[in-house]
Amino acid sequence: VPCRWRCSPRRGGAACPSAGQIRAAFLRFFEERHGHRRLPSAPVRPRGDPRLLFVNAGMNQFKPIFLGTVHPRSELAQHRRVVNSQKCVRAGGKHNDLEDVGRDTYHHTFFEMLGNWSFGDYFKEEACSMAWELLTEVYEIPRDRLYVTYFGGDPSLGLSADEECRDVWLRLGVSASHVLPFPLKDNFWEMGDTGPCGPCTEIHYDHVGGGRNAAALVNQGSPDVVEIWNLVFMQYSREVEGNLLPLPQHHVDTGMGLERLVTVLQNKRSNYDTDLFTPILDAIHKGCRAPRYQGLLGDADAGRVNMAYRVVADHVRTLCVCIADGVYPGFSGAELVLRRILRRAVRFCSEVLQAPPGLLASLVPTVVEVLGDAYPELTRNANQIKDIINENEAAFLSSLERGRRIIERTVQQMEPSTNFPAEVAWSLYGNLGFPLDLIDLMLEEKGISLDSAAFNELALEDAKRKAGGPQAGGAGSTETALDVHSLARLRRGLVPATDDSPKYGYRLGQHGQYEFSPCQATVLMLYRDQALHKEVGAGQRCGVILDRTNFYAEQGGQDSDQGYMIRLGQQDVLFPVESVHLCGGYVIHEVTAVETLRAGDQVQLFVDEVRRLACMRNHTATHLLNFALRRVLGHGTEQRGSRVTAEQLRFDFDAKGHVTVEQLQQVEQVVQDLIKKNEVVHMAEVPLTLARKVQGLRAVDEGYPDPVRIVSLGVPVENVLTCDSEAAMQTSVELCCGTHLLQTGSVEDLAIISERQLVRGISRVIAVTGGRAKEAREVGQCLAMEVDSVSLRMKQRITSIPEMQNLSKEVGHLTKVVASTAMPQWQRRELQTILKALQRTANTAIKKLELQQAEKKAQVLLAKYCNQPVIIDTVPADSLSILMKVVNQLCDKSPGTSVLLLSPQASGEVLCACQVSKNCLPAFSAADWAVAVCTQMEGKAGGSPIVAKGSGNAKGMQEALTTALEFAQSKL
Repeated sequence: VPCRWRCSPRRGGAACPSAGQIRAAFLRFFEERHGHRRLPSAPVRPRGDPRLLFVNAGMNQFKPIFLGTVHPRSELAQHRRVVNSQKCVRAGGKHNDLEDVGRDTYHHTFFEMLGNWSFGDYFKEEACSMAWELLTEVYEIPRDRLYVTYFGGDPSLGLSADEECRDVWLRLGVSASHVLPFPLKDNFWEMGDTGPCGPCTEIHYDHVGGGRNAAALVNQGSPDVVEIWNLVFMQYSREVEGNLLPLPQHHVDTGMGLERLVTVLQNKRSNYDTDLFTPILDAIHKGCRAPRYQGLLGDADAGRVNMAYRVVADHVRTLCVCIADGVYPGFSGAELVLRRILRRAVRFCSEVLQAPPGLLASLVPTVVEVLGDAYPELTRNANQIKDIINENEAAFLSSLERGRRIIERTVQQMEPSTNFPAEVAWSLYGNLGFPLDLIDLMLEEKGISLDSAAFNELALEDAKRKAGGPQAGGAGSTETALDVHSLARLRRGLVPATDDSPKYGYRLGQHGQYEFSPCQATVLMLYRDQALHKEVGAGQRCGVILDRTNFYAEQGGQDSDQGYMIRLGQQDVLFPVESVHLCGGYVIHEVTAVETLRAGDQVQLFVDEVRRLACMRNHTATHLLNFALRRVLGHGTEQRGSRVTAEQLRFDFDAKGHVTVEQLQQVEQVVQDLIKKNEVVHMAEVPLTLARKVQGLRAVDEGYPDPVRIVSLGVPVENVLTCDSEAAMQTSVELCCGTHLLQTGSVEDLAIISERQLVRGISRVIAVTGGRAKEAREVGQCLAMEVDSVSLRMKQRITSIPEMQNLSKEVGHLTKVVASTAMPQWQRRELQTILKALQRTANTAIKKLELQQAEKKAQVLLAKYCNQPVIIDTVPADSLSILMKVVNQLCDKSPGTSVLLLSPQASGEVLCACQVSKNCLPAFSAADWAVAVCTQMEGKAGGSPIVAKGSGNAKGMQEALTTALEFAQSKL
């Protein structure tokens, strides 16, 4: 073996290979010796797979190949042999290792998966041979320590043992006693309930060795004999009915966890003892007050100190990798899982390791040092990672303090021998992110238990509500998404991929209107109930595959076209096209057949031009907005996602905080200037490798076809492709398959109607264009005039409390309208600031007027009851607030007096307010006084020993006055 592949001296030598050397040797072996293409790790945020929270296996990014849905012109479709080291996160969802992390030495939320793949190229013999060569010759692992397993068959599925795989291992020289058959659960891999699957062969390592035969310990959960590599042979597809069908093309998918491999090659028994973790553990020790990490487990780990070390070391790696890939702690999906990971790490830092705030972020440079060479995005984003961790840690510590206060207050107000209210616990958990185990612990310390049944019911209701909400699904419905066998049949039958170039067939007419070219096509195949058909009857919903189409299929964040098709010669029979999606190069038109539809039918296609033009306007506006945000907020502003519909556009981007009013105005102004210039929108298809060399090119993390379409505003594509051209730095140049306007002037106008932070570090803007933008501005102007009107009236001298209260209500109504109406966001923010100030002014004015009125009434009563110990009377008052102020005034001016006042209202209700002199406490209670009086009026009351209020019915008022006097006399 060439020495450049060798990663270490022979085992047992003085030096052990570093994790970096081991990773590099794996990649070089497959790239240089066996012709694999080395690919970078995909980000841990899954691309186009809403069912996954995180990338949790090396094969995730290659799913379209396994499913056959990959576009034949895409870069992905060109792969035959691939190798990489994939960043993986297993936390939340089906594969969730979060709660196990720290309890043992091998569970992780983040890990690296070394893998090599064959897509319809080599199969079992070559895959096993390469794996054996790497392990025994490059890594020099003794052969007698390795055991291989293969699929032993399953009669219930009609599957025989994978003897082909067994024989390959035997030919490679593996001892027969080290080649072991295992059943379906151990050696048959499946992607999910349906889809590609197949037998696998696993390679296991015996840590003990010494010439023993450890075959009996394989797959028995022994820490001494562990699986290090899994080679999956995808040769079947699991159907909905549960049966297995042979795949049209065989694939190889292998995965070997780097952490476990490094443990073997560095002669360790714990992942945490390898150089992937030891620098981080050392850094933790330097930053905390706990003793040094010793690798202790279970009962031997006093105070869970070693567990805390493992949790923090694991979690900070996950945080760094996720944040570098644009997944920030948040409130739903992957972001919520990351928030829990961060908070779990913070708790172990502060509660177990006794570390000061900031320890977690201080570990980022060490993580970058360990992983940065393999994943350079960590190095690039190190400062941002630290900032986000620090901000979230501070927010969590603040939430913990607030949560503790809420628990203390709730416990004080609880009746004895009752459970802690579930709704309060749920609010702490859901709104403050307060950990459930911490709630239980704090309640246990107080001898109180949580109403678990009620809490679980609230959790179930929340889960049902979320499940019933709109799901972020991929393009196309599952009913009409082509399955792998149908795709293979289409290709075997030489059915060509759909020519969708006519979707770009439109031009500007002489009067400036858009003219869309007609499109005639032939029905090639129909798809229904997971099968291809030549004919579909009336009333049946199906997917229609044509030889060509001018319909835009949903992709690149842009909604699909709608419209209809007619059969040639039958102008009066319309087949509505409800949605359109792309699958493996075929454009699927979702149609409900109004008459029988057959393969071979000639059809004329009619796109809904109004909807298409609105999407074109919003998509071009999205490019303008992207450019404007960069211009105003800086070149570090990266796109995180977008959505274009006929109604509006949505754009997500990196942002350190809320975009200010001034910045929103500047962004809109940059867009307005580009619209006024009426720049030509240049579009051309170019080779992908050439396109990626363009300086200033904007692209998002998604698979692009080759050749790829470049959209350039104002600068011809050939100019931005020129070597060393900086033209793209001065305008918007993006890779984009969407449909666009031909000139920017057709956007007409753009108004940003919403801007908010999704999570810390990512903002979302929603904007409208054309007539909708004009309408939003008009609405904004109308509301601004209404706010101005209220401001003027507020400045007038108003002496009537009802008049000022009406004005306050008007301000409150306007506040709601401004918050919910589509209008420019910068203007919304300005009006909200004004309305907030007006509400404060109105509240202050009402209090002042009420106080003036209360003072007058108090003076009259003081003159009537001069220096008496008790005042009980009726007084006219417009509200309970005024009545209470009269009582307060009386007690302030006559401190030894206890006062109870009733105020009959026109509605028949009687208001009650009272205050007891502090000299009369504790014998005389205001709350008891008010309850006695209001009960006499068939009403209710409540308050404190000093102040109380209530209400009742006017019929019992005279008796109530008598009761008030008798009660007071009995207490004084």
